[in-house]
Amino acid sequence: MGRYWWGPTLTVLGLLLTACGPVSMATLPGEAQPGSFLGQFHHVSQIASTVPANGDLNPYGVTVVPESRGDLVAGDFLVSNFNDRGNVQGRGTTIVEISPRGQSRLFAQLSHLPPGESCPGGVGLTLALGVLPDGWVIVGSLPTTGHGNLPRRDPAGCLVILNDEGFPVETLTNQDLDGPWDLTVRSTPTSAIVFVSNALGPQIGDRVGAAAAELADVTGDANVIRLDLALRGTAPPKLVKTTVIGQGFPWAAEKAALDLAPTGLALNARGTLYVDDTDTNIVCAIREALTRSSAVAAAAAIISSGGALN
Repeated sequence: MGRYWWGPTLTVLGLLLTACGPVSMATLPGEAQPGSFLGQFHHVSQIASTVPANGDLNPYGVTVVPESRGDLVAGDFLVSNFNDRGNVQGRGTTIVEISPRGQSRLFAQLSHLPPGESCPGGVGLTLALGVLPDGWVIVGSLPTTGHGNLPRRDPAGCLVILNDEGFPVETLTNQDLDGPWDLTVRSTPTSAIVFVSNALGPQIGDRVGAAAAELADVTGDANVIRLDLALRGTAPPKLVKTTVIGQGFPWAAEKAALDLAPTGLALNARGTLYVDDTDTNIVCAIREALTRSSAVAAAAAIISSGGALN
């Protein structure tokens, strides 16, 4: 996830498998290893292009709309674009909405933020994307500078909250949000818990404004955080509390992907948050993620490493 450039299409594997990852990582049956998870899926269908009118490329974030509200239609996919039309990483600003039948339209273009709201470094959408109750959409931003250089700000990026018509209404920023890369959500009618993995953090070497191609020695540790939000109907969600629940997840600058960092997040019914790290090919389990008040070290939470994850 996030390591290679994926084609600008929404692909369906079996039972809409792509809702779990980048939208066009289609593995054909002949390419799957015997006994692999993807090997059980034998039907691959491209249903739509994810390229909007402005030419943004590299679909990253995918989420399914849970209920119809405003311009959001239950069962549709929202897809965030990471690259601009020139294929520069971290410069995409659009979210497209695609129906299961392949109808595609622009949901949001985040070229401008509301007055009084800001995102350190600007807007460049990541795969952090989710839908909250009442039609609020939350998306991560990790902007780059120049020709895909790492951001000059530290911390950098933000979370942008949009209404059900695709208009940004507020941004969330603080010292614990440093390049929000992926997220997952657990909601009730009056509150939401948003887990976010950061792609940046305290580093060895100077990342500021340098090109990813020149940053082979720039690495660091990233955090996983929990955001507690209060939902207030027609008023935008309010951030109540930020808690660091995981720390020490390695990140490293990398030319082809901009950054290798903790990427995939999944929460099970018992409140365990699973986190995968692209740089080290590990999966970690953060237990009691919904309620814990202290951070777990990644090295102490590994449940799988290397092998087929590499």
